[in-house]
Amino acid sequence: MDKQWEAKPYYDYRPLFITPAVIAQGKAKLQEYKPLLDRIESKLGVDREVVVAIWGIESRFGNHQGRYPVFTTLNTLFDAYPRRSAFFRNELVQFLLLCRDNQIDPLGVKGSYAGAFGQTQFIPSSFRTYAISFDGNNRIDVFTSVDDILGSIANYLRRFHWTLNAPIYSDLGSELKSQALIAANTKGRLAKVDWESVCQTQGLRLPQPPDNSGLIVVGLEVSPDEGGGFRYIAGYQNFQAITEWNHSSRYAMVVSELAEALKQGSN
Repeated sequence: MDKQWEAKPYYDYRPLFITPAVIAQGKAKLQEYKPLLDRIESKLGVDREVVVAIWGIESRFGNHQGRYPVFTTLNTLFDAYPRRSAFFRNELVQFLLLCRDNQIDPLGVKGSYAGAFGQTQFIPSSFRTYAISFDGNNRIDVFTSVDDILGSIANYLRRFHWTLNAPIYSDLGSELKSQALIAANTKGRLAKVDWESVCQTQGLRLPQPPDNSGLIVVGLEVSPDEGGGFRYIAGYQNFQAITEWNHSSRYAMVVSELAEALKQGSN
């Protein structure tokens, strides 16, 4: 629990998820589920490549849903992990409620070491808040229904103000040229800066964000083999929506770059 993958430097974190095999699988899924993804973009307004990228990162398109009994996991973390005991107590309650509401045997569900489950790898509270039935049967199934799985991923991002076909991030270079941008990078994902000031400071022409929403500044570690230092990016509202799924900016960047790779040559 105290050694999350998201703590790795970006140059070590990225190859865990973006590989030729994952890209090839993701492109195949885009073609296989094209009618469904058309419907998701039309009804929920979330870009298909991002939905499929999250699906691939979370569960390798359903092939890795976890091997720990969720009921036992949440009980153990509630009791034996004091730092987040209150959080996991609530997740245990939410899990039992979702099992009751969806006719699921709580002893039969397996998931991650932190209690996330299904092809979406939702924690119980996220399931109850964001998961939807998108296959027309009014029962939410994030284990086997691809309609519900991809629809639920898209609904999560939609709830955090995703804008279809809008920018996700822009590169800022290897140096931040003002104390305001340095401070924003240090403060993290909740520190927003004005788009125009970023353009002026960095001497760049960046795409304008929808509704003039603020940008966040993210530093991503560059491998020593490639010169070291940082690659800085500006995260738009869509990037920020991904950080609501997982608060790590490294995670959001991996989703963004995998989505880019899936889009290349797929149209």
